[in-house]
Amino acid sequence: MSKIPDFLKEGDKVAIVCPASFIRGSIDVGIKTLGNWGLEVVVGKTVGTSFHQFAGDDNLRAADLQWALDDPSIKAIFAARGGYGCVRIVDQIDFSSFEKDPKWLVGFSDITVLHSHIQRNYKIATIHGQMPKSFETGTEASLETLKNALFGHNMDFAYEQTLFPNRAGKGEGKLVGGNLAILLSVLASNSDVNYKNKVLFIEDVGEAYYSVDRMLRALKRAGKLKKLNGLIVGGFSAMKDNDPAFGQRVEEIVWDIVKEYDFPVAFGYPAGHIDDNHALVFGRKVKLQTTADSVQLTYL
Repeated sequence: MSKIPDFLKEGDKVAIVCPASFIRGSIDVGIKTLGNWGLEVVVGKTVGTSFHQFAGDDNLRAADLQWALDDPSIKAIFAARGGYGCVRIVDQIDFSSFEKDPKWLVGFSDITVLHSHIQRNYKIATIHGQMPKSFETGTEASLETLKNALFGHNMDFAYEQTLFPNRAGKGEGKLVGGNLAILLSVLASNSDVNYKNKVLFIEDVGEAYYSVDRMLRALKRAGKLKKLNGLIVGGFSAMKDNDPAFGQRVEEIVWDIVKEYDFPVAFGYPAGHIDDNHALVFGRKVKLQTTADSVQLTYL
């Protein structure tokens, strides 16, 4: 059973840190939005700092995340953006205070390292959702799902899609996953989640079609897919192709790799590197119900 951090209430203090790449542009919209939700926002030393492509060197980024994890007055931690860098610092982090006094960790993309590490080792719920840098382009609906997740409101979601036929079925399990490339990068490490009986969510950005094929086949050969209770395929945006073309779209790649199994498969979930990036609560038990063109995700 996963631990659920206390839901936020008006007046709570939340932190913004940069555990990966430095911020290009501004997060003013993100700070203002969180303030409008009644939250007191404090920013870490990595916000506005740069060291090559990173938001400060590894030691600074680790120390900033450590501060946010350890400070008992901080009730939620937002990664300002993703990029690259979490895997360089995750082994420096002491999660003991966080384990005793859980708080919400929010982010996506490279933050998948932290989601996966926490799910593997501490079984504390975390939120895959919009980050302060993406608030400015995020849809109102996606930001509302993030607010709902943080404040303990209903997170159930249903949609219909005609992108590619879902595999109809029903499955229950803890929700895990994140960015596909990052999940592959932590494979066989101390940050690699046990996928057995889980509902797995995947998304990615800027990858070649053959790379998606290769990554999913690597997960399959490692035995990670065969005992899932469900698969949710989110946004695969800004995809690249070869010349000659790879010949399959993402949905066809996924289907070829999992067609021998019998768990439900949901395509077109609005989450990932897209403006309509709906929040997902990793570590929560969910029920996934699909028909060929409809999806219902219910938090249990």
